[in-house]
Amino acid sequence: MSTSVPFDATAARASAPTTAAVPITVAETTGTAARLGAWIVLLGTVITTVGVSWDIQWHDEVGPDTFFTLPHLFLYSGSAVSGFASLAMVIMATAAQRAGRPVPRAGGAPVRVFGGALTVPLGFMISGAGAASFLLYGLMDLEWHSIYGFDAVLYTPSHVALFLSMTITMIGGVIVFAAHRDELWGRIGLVAALAVLVSHMPIPFVALAQLQLPVDPMFCGIVLCSTMLLLIGALVLGRPGSALVVAAAVGVLQAVLWWFSPWAAEAYASAIGLPLRDGLQPGPPAFPGLMPMFLGVAALVVEAVFWWARTRGLDARKVLPLTGMVLGVIVAVSLPLQFLLTQAQAHFQTTEVVLTAAIGIPLGLLAGFLAGRFATMLRTLAPAKEIR
Repeated sequence: MSTSVPFDATAARASAPTTAAVPITVAETTGTAARLGAWIVLLGTVITTVGVSWDIQWHDEVGPDTFFTLPHLFLYSGSAVSGFASLAMVIMATAAQRAGRPVPRAGGAPVRVFGGALTVPLGFMISGAGAASFLLYGLMDLEWHSIYGFDAVLYTPSHVALFLSMTITMIGGVIVFAAHRDELWGRIGLVAALAVLVSHMPIPFVALAQLQLPVDPMFCGIVLCSTMLLLIGALVLGRPGSALVVAAAVGVLQAVLWWFSPWAAEAYASAIGLPLRDGLQPGPPAFPGLMPMFLGVAALVVEAVFWWARTRGLDARKVLPLTGMVLGVIVAVSLPLQFLLTQAQAHFQTTEVVLTAAIGIPLGLLAGFLAGRFATMLRTLAPAKEIR
């Protein structure tokens, strides 16, 4: 004879352990899947960077632009590659946590989102969010093109939203590799991810182009972002010569895009039967032409300051704002020199050079301050064994 016991659903829910209450145990070693996921995210950002450079060159040399072009295919496929890789790492971490296994050491400390439904490595969460928003804003861009036709400028609302989304994905890639800076592959990937971000991070500043500012907002973005990211690379890597390696990686990327962008734009225009714009003047390719060519000089200053601090047992982070100010002035002054060397029609007056140097002071100070804060955050990304 059996007896039935009333089932108290409320009590059962209260006594059952929830996913959010179970501590996350992180594996001590990095698995092959985690390394592969990191490199695929980086590959996606590189494809996106190639697409951006190609698309901007297309706007400058050809003009007519619709949603369905080959440069746009690179843009969207790059974000899709990074997004799917990030999603795969989210699924892997969530499945391991729910099964009671150690979560793979991948892309930073895992965090719980959506009420504990997902366990997400921090870096992959950011890169995945950027990729997802990029695809959503792509629909906005498609609607924009369907209403207004091809674009003649880069600062349309849909383009600015896409630029911001791409930047978020690239920041996620930096975070992913910074979490593995204790491993050689992580340091190599971090250098490459920083180079990609240096090339792209100033682009969203184009959103301010219509505000009639006394200084080109893209110029301010280049000075601020390149100075900040150079310092971040030196601080996070924490090894002599780190700043020089980051500057060299930026130079390699610039050289590749310098050759590729005009060739791809002209070859693609010829393939689909479109002429180049009338009256084109010889000049540097648009996207790589905005990347700072003299970043190596700034890197030498960083190495000198850090060497001086090490030999005297000082903390280099205490002089970061001052160091950033010097770097900001160097980058700001070198940009007019870069334009003079690469553009036959470029000319600058002495007052303009003085103004750019003056602008480099506050931007450099801000870059040094932010670099210290962000580098501290990136250096604490190594996952703890247990997170409650």
